[in-house]
Amino acid sequence: MSTLDTLLDRTVIPGYSKLGYLFRSRGWPDNDPERGALQGKTVVVTGARSGLGKATASGLAGLGATVRLVVRDAAKAADAVADLRGEVPGATFVVDECDISDLDAVRRYAGRLTEPIHALIHNAGVMPPKRTESPQGHELTLATHVLGPLLLTELLKPLLLNGRVILVASGGMYTQQLPTDDPEYRNGTYRGATAYARSKRIQVALTPLLATHLAPTFVATMHPGWSTTPGLTSSLPLFTKLTSPLLRTPAEGADTTIWLTATTHALPTGHFWHDRDIRPTHYLTRTQDTEADRLKMWSYCRTAAGLSD
Repeated sequence: MSTLDTLLDRTVIPGYSKLGYLFRSRGWPDNDPERGALQGKTVVVTGARSGLGKATASGLAGLGATVRLVVRDAAKAADAVADLRGEVPGATFVVDECDISDLDAVRRYAGRLTEPIHALIHNAGVMPPKRTESPQGHELTLATHVLGPLLLTELLKPLLLNGRVILVASGGMYTQQLPTDDPEYRNGTYRGATAYARSKRIQVALTPLLATHLAPTFVATMHPGWSTTPGLTSSLPLFTKLTSPLLRTPAEGADTTIWLTATTHALPTGHFWHDRDIRPTHYLTRTQDTEADRLKMWSYCRTAAGLSD
């Protein structure tokens, strides 16, 4: 990582914005990923109806993948699928209905899949304005971003073989500590943006443990920077308005996810990525966690998802 790249990352606005993407992408080879890199392979993308998930699905299909679009409401995904088929003529898209926050729905969905999976991309996201619980009684961002993905990954492990698991996190997690004593956000004043960032901190903290658990499957988290998406606009309208000239396109935000899925380069597992490079998981002293903290959170989330340690 160059000094300028590091400076862009630490100063946040340049690095997370379109400016950071434009600067860094100048050094990326045109043939990585290679054309047809995912030909004959199946990739599962959650939260694929719009925004980053839809852009990810388009990019993967363009590399030859059959893309399974996991959405909460299949009927509402019809327009998105029509768009995708227009963007990538001849590509195969399969719509799968599953609410990732609902652990029972995740179990039913996983039981229907039988074909080998090259990659599982956990992109589904929520930012509720008030504390909301999943059907199993878990705080909704935790259920959607952590518990559901852990369960789905575990259940699909036999199909992943030596595949890849990628979780789409957020740079907002840098502001949060690992909430080991209150993972369900029951204490204090609930704020949707804080809940979102806390759950993304959990994703990143558990990534090395998940990588060890799933080896030799490759595991990574990544953050897309600030991208124009319907979710961002509806959840943070003022932020979107103020930063709109600097926001990345969904395709730019999805680039690292697509690259991690399709590159043929050998990559180290268990890390946090942004713009095709490994990034630090902490910038602030107050957010630091210990191995004991991470193991405690791992145990809690595995148990909450109905998995044994």
